[in-house]
Amino acid sequence: MNTILTVSQINAYIKSLIDYDGNLNNIYVSGEISNFTNHYRTGHFYFTLKDDNTAIKAVMFSQNARLIRFEPYNGLKVLVRARVSVFERDGVYQLYVTDMQPDGLGQLNLAYEQLKERLEKEGLFSQEYKKPIPEMPKRIAVITSPTGAAIQDIINVISRRYSCCELIIVPVQVQGENSAPQIVRALKKVNELNAADVIILGRGGGSIEDLWSFNEEAVARAVFASEIPVISAVGHETDFTISDFVADMRAPTPSAAAELATPDIRAVYNSVHGYSAAMESILNDKLISYRSALENLAYQLNLFSPENRLNSESEKLSMLNDSLNMIMKHRLEICKGRLSVSAEKLDALSPLKTLLRGFTLTFDEAGNHIGSAKKITNGQRLKIKFKDGDAICRAEEVI
Repeated sequence: MNTILTVSQINAYIKSLIDYDGNLNNIYVSGEISNFTNHYRTGHFYFTLKDDNTAIKAVMFSQNARLIRFEPYNGLKVLVRARVSVFERDGVYQLYVTDMQPDGLGQLNLAYEQLKERLEKEGLFSQEYKKPIPEMPKRIAVITSPTGAAIQDIINVISRRYSCCELIIVPVQVQGENSAPQIVRALKKVNELNAADVIILGRGGGSIEDLWSFNEEAVARAVFASEIPVISAVGHETDFTISDFVADMRAPTPSAAAELATPDIRAVYNSVHGYSAAMESILNDKLISYRSALENLAYQLNLFSPENRLNSESEKLSMLNDSLNMIMKHRLEICKGRLSVSAEKLDALSPLKTLLRGFTLTFDEAGNHIGSAKKITNGQRLKIKFKDGDAICRAEEVI
C-alpha cells in the first residue's frame, strides 16, 4: 500500500536530503546576476544567478551582505560561495550565499570604481570646490600613523624646508577595520579646533587592501567637508585613492606632500633679499626724484615768495630813494647856485646898498616908499631913511 504524504512532508524530506548532501553544503558557483533586489529594510539581497541555459534563485542575508564592499547589480558576473537548500514554504530550492566576488574583477577594484563614479557624479571631485593651499602656513596638521615611515619623511622635509612652522601630529591607524573611523574623527577634530592652516592626510605604500581606508566613502566625505585645505598623500606615485580625488591637492608621496605644503625658506630668504634690494633701489630713485622736485619747488617758492618779493621791492624802493635823493640834491645845488646868483643880483640892487653909498629912501607916514617927487604934497610929513638912522621931516614945497 502506498504511503500518502503531505506537501510539507515532501518539501521537508527533499530539504533534508539536500541539506545532508555534503557536496551541496559549501560550493562555489559562477553566474550572472539578474532580478536583483536590495531589501533595504532588512538588508537582505534577493537575486537570480543564471548562465546561458538555466537559472537558480539565490538569497544573501544581511549579516553576509553588509560585508561585501561593492554594490551588486543586474548583469554583473560573480563568483559566490553558497550552500543549496530548500525554501519549504514554496518548495523551491535555492542558493544561500555567504560570500560574493566579482568574476574577473576584484571586489575591492569594483567597489573602488563604483564609489569613484558615484562621488564624481555628485561633484565631490569638481575643481570649483578645491581650496587653495596657503603659501606660508603657520601650522600643519599631519594625520597619519605615528610609527610609519611617512611621518618621518614629512618631518624631515618640513624641518629642512620650513622649520619655522608648527607641526601637529594627529596619530591614527592607517589600515584595518578601525582606521577609517579614526581618520574621520581626526579630520573633524582638527577642523573643530581650527588647529592648522593645512592638513596632510596620508601613509606609505601598500596593496589595495592596505590602502583601502582611504577609499572609504566616510573618509572621502570627511575630506570634502573639511574647511581646512587637505593634501592627500597616500601610497606611492602610481597609487590613486578616492581621497586623492576629493582632496584639495594630491601629492604622489608623503615627502612630496610636505614639499607642496611648505615653501623653501632659503628661496623665501633669497626672494626677500631680492625684493629688499629692488625696493631700496626704487626708493633711492624716488628720493632723488623727490629731492629734485623739492629743490625745484623751493626755487619756485623762493622766486615767488612774498618775503623775497617784498625784499626785492624794498631794494628797488631804496634805490629809487637814493636816486631821488641824488636828484633832489643835484636840483638843490642848482637852486642854491641860482639863488646865490639871484642873491648877488638882489644884493646889488638892494636899497641898503644904495643907502651905504650915501643915498636915502623916503616913505610916507603909512610906510609906503615914495619913489617920485610927484607923489609928495606940500606940508606932507615924510620919513627919510639913512644908512645909520631915520629922520622925520615935512615937505615945505614940491618943486
